[in-house]
Amino acid sequence: MLCERCNKNEATVHMVKIINGNKSEVRLCEKCAADISDIPVSTSFEEFDGFPLQSILGGLVDYYNKNTKTQTESDIYCKKCGMAYNEFKKTGLLGCSECYESFSKSLSPIIKRVQGDVEHIGKIPEKCGKEILERNKILKLKEELQKVILAEEYERAAEIRDEIKILQDKLGE
Repeated sequence: MLCERCNKNEATVHMVKIINGNKSEVRLCEKCAADISDIPVSTSFEEFDGFPLQSILGGLVDYYNKNTKTQTESDIYCKKCGMAYNEFKKTGLLGCSECYESFSKSLSPIIKRVQGDVEHIGKIPEKCGKEILERNKILKLKEELQKVILAEEYERAAEIRDEIKILQDKLGE
């Protein structure tokens, strides 16, 4: 398909404008699209090396935490790598795994909102997965035990306690 503006080059850009509910579409070549738009147009991603994707995360954190600041941002540092929270906001990159803990008050609400939870639950490897599954089962049984105790179902609580003990012995805990 040819460019709708110059009718010479192949149209590689599809622009859609919606103004007051009215949608207009135009197919342009790269040159014409660059001429009429202030948005950089390119078919290769090499030109976007400087695009600040990391700053989007920093801005997102600021947006969600603007009303919940307890410490000034300049006071928060990672204990392990020494990265300042302000530096994370600028770059959008954390310095080490401990940064998650150090900045948890700011990061946890964002991660929970984006991911659905702050704990990763993924696939479990077949070879070493049995131990992980048993640990998860122990955690679920402990939660169930608390609920059963609150409901004063002591016989069921004793059964769950025994089940937890068997699993813990199996794991050597």
